[in-house]
Order: sequence, then structure tokens, then C-alpha cells
Amino acid sequence: MAERQLTQILTQLQTSASTLSYTDSSALLSKAKLLLLQLNALTPTAPGSASNPSLFSLARQVYEQGALASIRAKNPDAFLRYVSQLQGFYDLEGTVGTGAAGGRIAGADANREEKNKVTGLYLLLLLTQGQYAEFHSELEALSTRLGGASELEADRFLDYPIKLERWLMEGSYDRVWKAMKKGEVPCEEYGVFSEILTFQIRSEIASSSERAYPSLPISSTKSLLFLESEGEVVEFARSRGWILKDGHIIFPSAEPPAEEAGAEQEKPFSQLVIENALGYARELETIV
Repeated sequence: MAERQLTQILTQLQTSASTLSYTDSSALLSKAKLLLLQLNALTPTAPGSASNPSLFSLARQVYEQGALASIRAKNPDAFLRYVSQLQGFYDLEGTVGTGAAGGRIAGADANREEKNKVTGLYLLLLLTQGQYAEFHSELEALSTRLGGASELEADRFLDYPIKLERWLMEGSYDRVWKAMKKGEVPCEEYGVFSEILTFQIRSEIASSSERAYPSLPISSTKSLLFLESEGEVVEFARSRGWILKDGHIIFPSAEPPAEEAGAEQEKPFSQLVIENALGYARELETIV
């Protein structure tokens, strides 16, 4: 009876994910956890889940739905709690069971898509929080478990954050921007991070611009910062204390232009980043 109720709740969470409010999802998840407790399957090593492959799989799916609901609600703390709970299930998959008879826990290969989706979202969260050391540690552990980097890149959910991190480190913000567009993200939940990354990219480009140039035309800055209108450029410029004059943005912190004699010196990385982005902006204007 309890297992049947648990299956019904899980089906509702999965089929109505995009329409359920976070309050409704949380209420259903609470009921599911109570049923898991009743079935003695709240954790992967509990007697009920460890000895019953079906309950093991149901419990894992409940926590995965909780993780996805937390991301849709932009609740990173709740998401991290679910990821922590899921780790025990993921670690036991494909290993010897905890029972006296031993044996492989069934369902190790089932629902792999949801597992990789949650794992990819965790990588994205680390990326947006600037936890690069943790990001690479997690990648290394994943690569070891899956049998190499090629296995990670073959999965759309895992490959997405890997590419974003690489492009961010290269300063290839145009690629990141295109990858974050609605039709390019692997699923709805991944789009939640687009707003965060867009803000971070704008801030980085703005800081690089201040270091690399004394001024830039407003028209170029619009495309450079991925803004929709020159009005948004003006608003953004004011928020950073930039000066607007004669169709240009003047950076107050900009140092006087270098002497012509020093112009042949190697360009700083920040200037190269901006030139790459400006080149992309000019291409956009040509296409339009």
C-alpha cells in the first residue's frame, strides 16, 4: 500500500514538474519521505532500500525530484542537501550490496539521465559560485568513475558545464552567451543558471573594459555586454559609475593612454578578451 502511494506521488512529481509550485512540490516530497520512512527506506543503507531494489530506486528518484524542484525554485541550499543525500545512492550503485548475501544493487543503470542531470546541475552551481577547485575535483572523480573524460563529454548534461567552464577560462564569452540561450541548454533546469552567468560575464567584461580602454562607443558596448538596448547600456553604465559623453562611455578609473613607443608591447589578457568580444559584436551588427 505504502509503496503504491509512493509510486503515485513520484509519478505526479515527474509528470507535473513544470506546473507544480515549489510549495506543492515540497508538500508532495514531504509525504514521499514519510512513506520512505514507513517503508524503512529513507537512506540507501536502510534495511528496506538495501534489500529491495525497487525501493532503492524509488527513494533515489524522490531525492532527484527534490533536487530538481529546488533548482527550479532557485533554492541552492535545498538543492545541496538533496545532492548530499543522493550521493549515498550513487556511491552504492554497481557495488556489492549491504546485505549478508551481498550482490549487486539493481537499478544501477536505470534512470541514468536524471542522475547525470543532477550531477551536471551541481557542477553548474559550483561554477556560478566560483568554486573552481571543487568543480575540478568533482570532474576528476566523475572521470574516474565513468572511465575517462570522453565519457563525460559524451553526455549532454555533463558536457555542458565542462564546456562553459573552459570557455569562461578562455574568455570566450560569446560562446558562453550562445550556449545559454533557451534553445541551447540541455533542459529547463539548466536555464536557471543563465541569469547568474550572464551577470558574472557582464561584470567580468566590464572590469576588463575598464582596465583595457579609456572609453568605448555606447553602440559597441551594447553588443559587448549582451544588452538589448542602448537604454540598458546607460542604466548599466550608471550602476558602475561610468561617464556618458557624446555617444561614448568613459571609464573613470582608466589610466592615461600608453605612449606610442610602448604600443608594440604585448597586449594584456583583458584587452585581448575585449577585442575578441568586440569582434563578435561587430559580426552580430553585420548580420543584423
